[in-house]
Amino acid sequence: MKRLPLFLLVTTIAGAAQAQQQPAATPYYPAPPPMQAPAVQQGASTTGLTSPLPTGAPKVDRTEIASDAEAQLFADVRKITWGRHAKLKGAKPGEVTVSRQGNLWLIKGRIEGTAPGSEGDWATIDGVVEKIAQGAVVVRGEVAFRVAAVEKGRPCKVAGVLTFKRSGKSQVWRLAEGDNPCDGTRENFDLVYEKPAEKKPVPTQPKRS
Repeated sequence: MKRLPLFLLVTTIAGAAQAQQQPAATPYYPAPPPMQAPAVQQGASTTGLTSPLPTGAPKVDRTEIASDAEAQLFADVRKITWGRHAKLKGAKPGEVTVSRQGNLWLIKGRIEGTAPGSEGDWATIDGVVEKIAQGAVVVRGEVAFRVAAVEKGRPCKVAGVLTFKRSGKSQVWRLAEGDNPCDGTRENFDLVYEKPAEKKPVPTQPKRS
């Protein structure tokens, strides 16, 4: 019977010695991190890479002509009218130019406020023509409106894909996105066809003897 207490005493002492040899408990689970990370094979450099996705608007390098008749008419656009000031006495149309660079059509123009009360106001268009279809011309660019009484005279712009629509036998293309983004006014920004002046042949003069 004396052997049992002795056995318990030896077991207790051995357990205490073993506890002193084990490392202190850590918060890592299931095991502490290694002293050194495993070596890996070095891959290609990640600098100088380009994204396969386009970062901006697609570049227009060719104007799509879906209607030759519309294109012939639009080629002779010469004037801009601006509905905000069109009814004021003394208002005058602006000038616009449709030009070509190879297969790409460009458009650029400006109208100034000339009527009393509109001095200093102006509107501009600058862009490339993406498509010409029956009754519609699609331009990628911007139209800006500067009105002294709106946003303290800072230009308000509509930009991106802009559509100019024409109906029936009209010779006017109106900007569909023509609401001023600053005050909501319908600007009625129009591009107007102007028939080229016919060049009359000069009569030949009889030769003098």
